[in-house]
Formats: sequence, structure tokens, C-alpha cells
Amino acid sequence: MKLLVIEDEIKLAEYLQKGLSEEGFVVDMTHNGIDGLHLATEQVYDLIVLDGMLPGIDGLAVLAALRQSRQTPVLMLTARAQVEDRVKGLQGGADDYLVKPFSFSELVARIHVLLRRGLQAQSAPEATLLRMADLELDLIRRKATRAGQRLDLTAKEFNLLSLLLRRQGEVLSRTELASQVWDMNFDSETNVVEVAVRRLRLKLDAPFDAPLLHTVRGMGYVLELRSAP
Repeated sequence: MKLLVIEDEIKLAEYLQKGLSEEGFVVDMTHNGIDGLHLATEQVYDLIVLDGMLPGIDGLAVLAALRQSRQTPVLMLTARAQVEDRVKGLQGGADDYLVKPFSFSELVARIHVLLRRGLQAQSAPEATLLRMADLELDLIRRKATRAGQRLDLTAKEFNLLSLLLRRQGEVLSRTELASQVWDMNFDSETNVVEVAVRRLRLKLDAPFDAPLLHTVRGMGYVLELRSAP
């Protein structure tokens, strides 16, 4: 899931970017309304965290302009605690409203609620549940099971597995995995992909008879059920 944070308080913005990245999100960040509106309309985001008071263009103006072309879920942050301010934001097209100072855990919970709501509105129910053989991923509940057993995955491992499962049977290169899961350009000296695949394989395949995650030498990795030789 890709988020955009538009927040002019530098320390808060960096804190949000770090915390949300650790939760498994890919996070872009900008500090003013003009750049924020440009990114929000030129790129595709699953959700936008939008400060109400911004230099250049304030949050409500960004929201109004965004709603002319995009229906991206927007969670507004503001220091204004008055009811009329919250009503104005919601009537302007915000999907949720959080008053500063706020709890990071509450912010994350509200983001997940909005994302689940979007998945339920835009996708058929079965599209949120991915399956292959005895492996099952519930994208809404962020739950992975194999043969009925819960797999204890980190956020990055879950994202990696969901990408492989969405494209099961297709060989994905290390470069593509690095780009899609870590939002990074692949560096041949970086072994982040190999380490993540190794750890995922220990949880996904080691306890079970039939391996699902395979290495294709010189090409990458593929998730598929292969018949015994």
C-alpha cells in the first residue's frame, strides 16, 4: 500500500514516514500544499494523510482541488479541535479527521479502517482473499495461513508473499521485488531480497512437505506448486 503524507512540520512528517514505513507502507512525503497537490494528482496513492494548515495551499484547498479528479481516501490532521472545523473538513471531502496531538497507534488504526473500506467498496469479496494449494492470504485482516496454521509474518514478509501470490507461476526478478516491496532501486551489493526470501521460506515452506517458493537461477523467484519428481 502506498501513502502520501502532506505535513509541514518536518519532525512530525519524518516521524510519520518512519513509523508508517515500519508498518509496511510505502510512504512519499512533502511539506507544502502545492507539491502535495501535484503528487496527489499525478501519482496513484492508496491513502493520503493531509495536514489542515499548510504553506502555499492550505489543506482544505488541496482537498477541494483533489476531489475534482480523484477519490483517494484522505485522513486529515489538524491542530483545530473545534467541531465546526471537523465538520468543514468532512464536508469538504475528507474521509476521516484526527486532531493533533494524536496517538500514532490510533492513526495507524484509522488508516487501516479507511483502506479496508476502500477494498470492500472497490473489489469483489473474493479479490481480498488469495489462495494457492493450502496457502491462504487474507488481505483485509493481514492474515496468512498454510494448511490451517497461522504464519507469523512481518509486514515486509506479508507484502512479499502477497506479491508473489498475486503473480503465482510468474518468475519475479530481485530487481522487481526490491522495487515493489521495498520501493528501492536494486543494488547488486544489497542482499535485502535474498535475506527476506530466506526468512519467508523458513516460515512458508520449512514446516510443510511441499515447497511453494522456488529459486530460478539467474532469474529470480516464483511461487508455485510443483509436482514431485
